[in-house]
Amino acid sequence: MTALLQTRSLSKHFGGHAAVSDVDLSVKQGEIHCLIGPNGAGKSTLFKLIVGTHEATSGHIAFQGQDVTRQRPFQRVQQGMSIKMQAPSVFKELPVRQNIHIALQHHVKGRAELTREEDRLLALLDLAADAAKPAGELAHGQQQWLEIGMALALKPVLLLMDEPTAGLSPEETFRTGELIQKLNAEGMTVLVVEHDMAFIRQIAQRVTVLHFGKVFAEGSIGEVIADPRVAEIYLGKTHEH
Repeated sequence: MTALLQTRSLSKHFGGHAAVSDVDLSVKQGEIHCLIGPNGAGKSTLFKLIVGTHEATSGHIAFQGQDVTRQRPFQRVQQGMSIKMQAPSVFKELPVRQNIHIALQHHVKGRAELTREEDRLLALLDLAADAAKPAGELAHGQQQWLEIGMALALKPVLLLMDEPTAGLSPEETFRTGELIQKLNAEGMTVLVVEHDMAFIRQIAQRVTVLHFGKVFAEGSIGEVIADPRVAEIYLGKTHEH
């Protein structure tokens, strides 16, 4: 598979501290790639470098073969990235359908096509029955799914997700995994930062482990779980909590 997103020797320093250090990451077209690691490993910083909210100290980021290292976040979105942050940021006072409508309106031409796309996303998200309900009345998991739908409205080629299961029940977490797998089956490339190892096992096709800002291990979920070094720095700590 061709690399859709690549970082090369990517670093971010805060004062004298290297939060991310010489990271080479390759996310291939059509895969679900998960980024894991213990607290302080640099996952969030790397995510922010990729989406453009942090500026790299050194190194390069390529997306679809184009150098986007110095591009601002909106430029990366225009190139085909779409971002789902940890906390849902839906328009809580507006109906669910209106949230989807707002996200779609500049990306779909014609009222009939707009309505069809709204209906498609509402069905995909299992929110059709709640379309007229204010978004703020949805359960937390449903608000997360709605924001995923709003991210999909941008017609991305790469969906970036920062801890999409934060605050979700086990059932909501599993259903979120099913949604991501369905999107991937339709061709979506997904990069996920996550702590929940059961969720990682459910969705991951490839896993990169960060530790102290560096790539510590990479491979399939089976390979990563079987690595005793990973168990020592990450999985073991997870099981202790």
